[in-house]
Amino acid sequence: MRMSLSPRTDLAQEAHALRSAADAPGVQCREEDGITRLCIETEEAARRLGLPKGNYVNLSLQPLLRREDEAFEALCAQISGELAAMLPREGCILAAALGNPAMTPDALGSLTADSILATRHLGALLPGFRSVCVLRCGVLGTTGLESAALVKAAVGVSGCTAVIAVDALCAADSEKLCAAVQLSDSGIVPGSGVGNSRMALNRDTLGVPVISLGVPTVIDAGSLGGKSGMFVTTRDIDQRLKSAAKLLGYSINMALHPGLTPADIDLLL
Repeated sequence: MRMSLSPRTDLAQEAHALRSAADAPGVQCREEDGITRLCIETEEAARRLGLPKGNYVNLSLQPLLRREDEAFEALCAQISGELAAMLPREGCILAAALGNPAMTPDALGSLTADSILATRHLGALLPGFRSVCVLRCGVLGTTGLESAALVKAAVGVSGCTAVIAVDALCAADSEKLCAAVQLSDSGIVPGSGVGNSRMALNRDTLGVPVISLGVPTVIDAGSLGGKSGMFVTTRDIDQRLKSAAKLLGYSINMALHPGLTPADIDLLL
């Protein structure tokens, strides 16, 4: 779902602040320990915010950008804990990397996939590890296939019990660029933040729960006083994106394989 709302944002925290009065019905929002949790409960609230019904968790990546001591490890622990709580405890998991790897701001999914441990084909060779598949979907313009169609086929082949969809997001505030991460149990509509919505990835289309995981990498120039529909990013997007992708990849590994640490993952990759 995406309405023609301005400024554009995929972040539920921003959408709520920009488009919903504090006492507006159908939305529950609370902040604790630096984590914002927002639940869109009704279709009316979903239309108002321009986002699907569901639960959204937003975390700040500022400690990582400031290069604080042990920020990477601490954020991995936080994100992996939130992700694990949204996933079924058993069964194979499919990690779907969305976006265009040839365009830096849209390469989050592909770069994240580089850090995810694919284990389904190893079976008994990795006792204690969960079965995980990794799919790089590309984009319709280069594959000729909708990402949702590719993921649906992979779900059928793998028999997975849930999908983790990783994609770049759009923010309304430039301070959020590569500085926040959002998890949601509502799935994802690729390209919706930049006005190029594709087929949705959610329980209705895939038949299994879909957890979306993303980081904002672009902002509509209209939010900065420029021409709406032109999207801009930060000048150091290459480095920021690599750091964010590694963080997401390691967090996914830790959520799926409890007991692993970032140091363990370094050795396994």
